[in-house]
Amino acid sequence: VVKLIFQFESDDPEAPGAERMWVLVDEIGQDGTFKGRLDNDPKYIQDLKALDPISFSACHIINTEHDDDDNLVERYIKRCFVTNRVLNDGMRAGYLYREDPDEEEDSGWRITANDESDEYMDDSKNCAYVSLGAVLSKDDSFIHLLDSPIGSAFIRDSETGEFVALPAEG
Repeated sequence: VVKLIFQFESDDPEAPGAERMWVLVDEIGQDGTFKGRLDNDPKYIQDLKALDPISFSACHIINTEHDDDDNLVERYIKRCFVTNRVLNDGMRAGYLYREDPDEEEDSGWRITANDESDEYMDDSKNCAYVSLGAVLSKDDSFIHLLDSPIGSAFIRDSETGEFVALPAEG
């Protein structure tokens, strides 16, 4: 059982912009996609009902109902700095590095599209401090790198699209 956020538009001024609902997972595809059934009736969304089929990816999961210590929400709740190019403009992460965290909630990850100018980076309005999960919901292509130690840095190869480790500075 996993919890997803379903965004929707409504003419009802009392309606929120999204509902959080549980989905019963029936199948996990070879490509990492999930298929399941809605586990409850939405309060506001009119075109969904309990047991309707739902297809989604791991990046859409905001919580799980497991008795384990590896809850996805807890794993990706720590924060990171990310540029708006990745968070809001639809660009994929192109460069990421991990430094010593600034505080307990900080993962130490810093993520950019790798096309930002110095001027862009100097303007604090172009950067956000959000959970890793928020960034992964936009681009999860680097999820396999997140357990890398402090001092790690990666750049996306423009030809292959894969991340390449950069030598440690020192």
